[in-house]
Amino acid sequence: MELLTNFPLWAALIAIGFAQFIKVPLQYIATRRFDWSLLTSTGGMPSSHSGAVTALSTAIALEEGLGSPLFAISAIFGIIVMFDASGVRRHAGEQATVLNRLVHDFNKLVIEVKSWPEKEEKEKRKELKELLGHQPIEVIFGGLTGVLLTLFLHFLIF
Repeated sequence: MELLTNFPLWAALIAIGFAQFIKVPLQYIATRRFDWSLLTSTGGMPSSHSGAVTALSTAIALEEGLGSPLFAISAIFGIIVMFDASGVRRHAGEQATVLNRLVHDFNKLVIEVKSWPEKEEKEKRKELKELLGHQPIEVIFGGLTGVLLTLFLHFLIF
């Protein structure tokens, strides 16, 4: 039963769900089309990774205090996750974009040379995931989402 009353855990999980859900209407505003696959995809605005770790740290700070070892652990964990989301994973996504372009160009060349029967691109290849990481602004807004959502939840519950 302690699991059901673990505020830091639930704050982080709710932050993930909220950040993933809000991507759909934000994408709609930008492109005028709904993309429901964003509910389970990585990347995009806001960063659910950043939202989760900042929600976790904020909830621990509210329950245990800023001087607690648990807050120190969660803060360092959060910094590492956010750095990774905006650095290593973002660069991997950029490399995936280049590789997908190379694959596309190679496929066009093969089609022209060998006159392949017409097939849809989805049948020919599976693209690498390009939205792996986040732009720094996505990480910042993900972090703000986690902090503000947790403060709101704490206000509602306590």
